[in-house]
Parts: sequence; structure tokens; C-alpha cells
Amino acid sequence: MKTAHWLSLTALAFVSASALAQGSTPTDPQIAAIVVAANQADIDAGKLAESKTHSQDVKAFAQRMVADHTSVNQAAVDLVHKLGVTPAANPTSDSLKQGGEANTATLNSLQGAQFDRAYIDHEVTYHEAVIDALDKTLIPSAQNAELKALLVKVRPAFVAHLDHAKRIQASLANAQ
Repeated sequence: MKTAHWLSLTALAFVSASALAQGSTPTDPQIAAIVVAANQADIDAGKLAESKTHSQDVKAFAQRMVADHTSVNQAAVDLVHKLGVTPAANPTSDSLKQGGEANTATLNSLQGAQFDRAYIDHEVTYHEAVIDALDKTLIPSAQNAELKALLVKVRPAFVAHLDHAKRIQASLANAQ
């Protein structure tokens, strides 16, 4: 039951990104805060998975998440500094931080195969939501050409992450 709860929290955070766009288009500083918060949530979950899993596939995936999302965050931070933009906290970025903390707390309470399944299930749901938010909210709303280009550039990596997570998810399901 806990797993379904934090999965819905994460999905809800990205739905709120879409809702933000419907009510008013997020500004570039808000988009920057959303990007940083979303990446940090996945970095934190990946670091936890690196330390808890006994599965080489899950560990390799977690290491990839930490490396790739750290790289995206660094690119985003470098860009906002270059542009002189300060990321602006907003309900979506706040929700992502809270969802990331809830996810980490839930994962921390799990062990073994249960942990691996919950972590990978979350990664599938999370990356689906990220791609949806990129396509429907973040990319269309970005006003600065360099910010938009960064979002477009990182999108294929998120698709690759999703595909990788789905393959691991299938292998974990087959191992039961």
C-alpha cells in the first residue's frame, strides 16, 4: 500500500506541473526550480538504491541515474548562472521535493527484492511523468532558447532511462 501511495505522490507532482501550465504558464525561473527538484529526487533515490540493492542490474541502473541526473542538474545550474536567473520555488518544485523525500523514506523501509521492485516501479512511473511534463509543460513553456534547448537535449536520456527501467522491471517480475 505504501508503494502505491508514494508512486501517486510522485505522479501528482508532475500532474501539478501540467496544472500549473493550465492555470498560468510556468516562468523560466520556475522551470529551472522544477528541473533541479526533479533531478535531485532521482539522484537521492539512486544513491539509496546504490547502497541497498543486491541486484547488479538495479545497482548499475541506480549508478546511471545518479550520474545522468547529476549531469543534468549541473547543466541547469550552469545555465541559470550564465543567464543570471534565480530558480523560483513554486508549488510543483515544492511538491517534487516532498515527493522525493516521501519516496526515499518509503524505500528506506524496504529490503531485498521488495526494495528492488519498489525502486524500479517508481523509476518507471517517475520517468513516464517526467517525459509527459517535458512534452506538455516544460518545453512548450520555456521562453529562453537556451533553456528550451537544454530540455530538448536531455529528453532522449529520460526516454532511455524509462526503457532501461522497464527492462529491469520485466526481469524482476519474471524472477518472482
